[in-house]
Amino acid sequence: MTAFPTNLYPVTEIANDTLNVTTAEPPPSLTWTVLTATSLSIVTLTSILGNALVLVTLTVERHLRTPANSLIGSLAVADLLVSLLVMPISASYELTQTWRLGRAMCDIWIILDVTCCTASILSLCIIALDRYWAITDAVKYVHKRTPKRMMVMIGVVWLLSVGISIPPVFGWRKPEDTADPNNCLISQDHAYTIFSTFGAFYIPLIIVLAVYYKIFRAAQARIRKRINSRAKMGLSQALQSRMVSQKKILFSKERKAAQTLGVITGVFVFCWLPFFLVALIGPFCATCHISDVIKSVVLWLGYVNCMVNPFLYAFLNKDFQKSFKKILFGRR
Repeated sequence: MTAFPTNLYPVTEIANDTLNVTTAEPPPSLTWTVLTATSLSIVTLTSILGNALVLVTLTVERHLRTPANSLIGSLAVADLLVSLLVMPISASYELTQTWRLGRAMCDIWIILDVTCCTASILSLCIIALDRYWAITDAVKYVHKRTPKRMMVMIGVVWLLSVGISIPPVFGWRKPEDTADPNNCLISQDHAYTIFSTFGAFYIPLIIVLAVYYKIFRAAQARIRKRINSRAKMGLSQALQSRMVSQKKILFSKERKAAQTLGVITGVFVFCWLPFFLVALIGPFCATCHISDVIKSVVLWLGYVNCMVNPFLYAFLNKDFQKSFKKILFGRR
């Protein structure tokens, strides 16, 4: 999601009392260029292959076409679009150090970037909510978890994403944002910055953190309740002797649940928080100097989230694993 110039080696302007002198920093070394191109290509290709495999699996395997998995499908679509339409142009922008595609293409690219990245983040949010409802209201929610309901949720995600991305095209930006034809920059308008960063990340972040905490607490309470209900029943001495081992299993399940939710939440925060901190602070702090290398790193760290999402939400699922092996290796 491009919120600032991302070229690693920009032209710098040095002014004195009598003359403005524009000097270019030395071009990057061949080694640096090759390493950068290789790294960005790996992220892009891995993201394309991973998300494409998820979508192919959902298309081929009928038993995986569940309402819950449709949310994972929406996430994979968003991440695949980022990988196909956004990352290659962003990588080219990084390597060439200048925008060469014109103003119209810049607007289109930014809309695609913001829309798809926001849809990816909001998809993570509705996946968390879906899991929470499935755990806390399992009996009723199984009837509410219909394909139609999932499509409505997915539709809302994409409408909100488009609603966040297009306002700058209709004037919600500063004139200087489009002044340099060699630079492609999202709106730096203060009001839009708050609107876009909170809508695309900070509000979803609060929801994800709160929901996953409640999921862990609910799962923990349900497991304990199950163990306690068995203990209160008139069990034989032999069965009661098994309670110690069952409590050990309880602890193991709680730890595994905590680890899984911790990884999912941690990766999401690690990948996107640095970018949105820079995106929010930058337009408001004229005296803050954030190096272009840092800007580029946090931008691509956000894109990395699109690469790892298939591993967190699909590849770790046993049903998906079996289908992946069947598709890739012909194993049943």
